[in-house]
Amino acid sequence: MPPHSQPQRVDAPLSASAIFLVVSVKDIADDDTAATVRNVVSSVNDTAKNVAFRDPSANLICTVGIGARVWEVVTKKLPKPSELHAFREVKGATHTAISTPGDLLFHIRAERRDLCFELERQLLDQLGDSVTVEDETVGFRYFDNRDLLGFIDGTANPVGADTQEAVLVAGTDVAGSSVDIVGGSYVVVQKYLHKMDSWKALKTEAQEEIIGRTKFDNVELDDAPPDVQKSHKSLNTIVDEATGAEHDILRDNMPFGSPGSKEYGTYFIGYTRHLWVIEQMLHNMFVGSPPGKHDRLLDYSTAVTGSVFFMPSLALLDEIGDD
Repeated sequence: MPPHSQPQRVDAPLSASAIFLVVSVKDIADDDTAATVRNVVSSVNDTAKNVAFRDPSANLICTVGIGARVWEVVTKKLPKPSELHAFREVKGATHTAISTPGDLLFHIRAERRDLCFELERQLLDQLGDSVTVEDETVGFRYFDNRDLLGFIDGTANPVGADTQEAVLVAGTDVAGSSVDIVGGSYVVVQKYLHKMDSWKALKTEAQEEIIGRTKFDNVELDDAPPDVQKSHKSLNTIVDEATGAEHDILRDNMPFGSPGSKEYGTYFIGYTRHLWVIEQMLHNMFVGSPPGKHDRLLDYSTAVTGSVFFMPSLALLDEIGDD
């Protein structure tokens, strides 16, 4: 990939701890507010390096995404990525993927919780009263990368060179001035809360049919016949009708929760080269494929947030910070 399109570390390995911070800009039309936001966004890597210096082995990383509402102001009127827009609500007969506010996303990851905490603190101090925190979720690695439902998560993620192919916008995807977004990535976030009592009341075999994999050893189950309701795995498999190729995305999902508050959930974060791929997955889940046969996992997991962002390349972040 050309140096000018060097990506942010969207492909960083799953860490022991993570913070998903979504904020809205209070008055993006105010010059001082816009300058503050621009400065924080463009210098996020320098801020992360200052915190990471305390323990380089902890692999502290922060990627930053920009939402459609503030894109042109934050990037100083660069053309908006062609697929970037606010999260579009997906309403099925039974369940709804809701849309919630969010102008900036900070995805903070490290092997140490305290470093994640410190970086978030510094970023919010820098942003000051220019933003409102819409959601702050602290995730953690659970055993062998399992979610709180007991299944291994992220098995279908691309690996190696396939990751960049699936996640990063390529030169062939854009034209003209839009070349600035090469090396960037669309990202969708959703926060799901689980109904653990109802889920645990199911037999393991029933849970496996819903997920599409075995619980103990993570073996993929055969797809159900066309007349039978599809599994979560099948509904999230998007195949190009013209070429037969499967479109992958990169999931960095993490569990979160508080037993004392009886809150158990999964924070979904998906990076993709083409936003429509994730939107098709959500349509399959909430509306059904065919319509009316929704993802049965939604009977036990409720989406309480939904936002879309674009993660610019490192070069574009630097450009944002130039006077």
